[in-house]
Amino acid sequence: MSYTPRIADQQLRSKLASASTVVIEGPKGCGKTATASQVAKSAVFFDTDIDAREACDLDPNLVLEGETPRLFDEWQLVPNLWNHVRRASDARQRTGNFILTGSATPADDITRHSGAGRISRLQMRTMSLFELGLSSGNVSLEDLLAREKVSAARPVASIADLVEYICRGGWPAMQSENLSTAMSYVRDYVAEIVRTDVENMIGVRHDPIRLMRVMQSVARNISTEVTLASLARDTDETNYDVQNKTVANYLSSLERLFVMEELRPFSPHLRSRARLRKTPKRHFTDPSIAVAALRTNPDQLLKDLNHLRLLFESLIVHEFRVYASLHDAQLSHYRDNTGLEIDMVIQTVPGSWIPVEVKLGGGESTIDAAAANLLKFVDKVDLDRMGQPANLLIVTSTGYAYQRHDGVTVVPITSLGP
Repeated sequence: MSYTPRIADQQLRSKLASASTVVIEGPKGCGKTATASQVAKSAVFFDTDIDAREACDLDPNLVLEGETPRLFDEWQLVPNLWNHVRRASDARQRTGNFILTGSATPADDITRHSGAGRISRLQMRTMSLFELGLSSGNVSLEDLLAREKVSAARPVASIADLVEYICRGGWPAMQSENLSTAMSYVRDYVAEIVRTDVENMIGVRHDPIRLMRVMQSVARNISTEVTLASLARDTDETNYDVQNKTVANYLSSLERLFVMEELRPFSPHLRSRARLRKTPKRHFTDPSIAVAALRTNPDQLLKDLNHLRLLFESLIVHEFRVYASLHDAQLSHYRDNTGLEIDMVIQTVPGSWIPVEVKLGGGESTIDAAAANLLKFVDKVDLDRMGQPANLLIVTSTGYAYQRHDGVTVVPITSLGP
């Protein structure tokens, strides 16, 4: 299968030029190995090479020798490799030595031994609409952060097309397969997480049935500030104190497998006395995982627009996480005690920021309400300390990309790019 260029390609080359070692992390099957293989000159695949694992147990230095950059795939299977890579990175005094790819954080958190100054991290996710050619990319996040006025013609993709993508996911191996095969792949992926991955890859013993219930509860409450107590109740357990701890451990395990990511609260400087809510929103690293956990399908989702709206918001979070990584930006969400909520805030290290509202539909009244929400939010922010937002953004499923008279920009997801 030919390699489809990824946004991470540019990031990897940049990091290799400045660091001795790059650690690529992300969910299993998102394309880490394929991306690393585009630049690696030699490789060791620990998931299939038993001899290499045994050699690493005897003397990790045996596997360090080879043409560089040297790729160590699924390195977390031999966690003692970390310190040897770290020391070799110090000794070689040059950049671009090693690439480590992993689908889980090691059980003993071996990476607590710092690699500062010599080891750089790159988080990969499943493929975005832009990478798959399903978004024109005519409106880039770079332009939005640069305060450029944008416009783009109406894309041809329909809501039904986006629902199919949500169900299919951005898994590289499935893009040439039919929808039924792709959905079956993701269901098997979820089943493997529940059955073996949590224990085999990160060493946490678990009850597969209970873990599946937790994943299903997160899927039902995707894109919301669902609490541990609510997730515990949703699993039909009676001892909630014990179950809260169990749910917390399961969520932590899913995060260590890069299956889940929290969207943490945004904490701006406010002019008002509003009190900020601190509960994160929960998302799977690909929306198709939620679909697979609930064993639903496009037809059912199109009949349940409330849940589809939440899945669409999760898709937008996924897309912007891919694009934001290229600009060293982070995502968060906002909610205060007055009930004002902003779906997403994009913030760069230099301080540029964009509040984002997500709307499945693009009707005039819907857009007007979203624009009013954004303007109300900005009016609460202490702009003397935060600076003016680079843009006010509404992301829709369809329609044209344009800037309104009030300065709010409206963009369909299939026009967005990095």
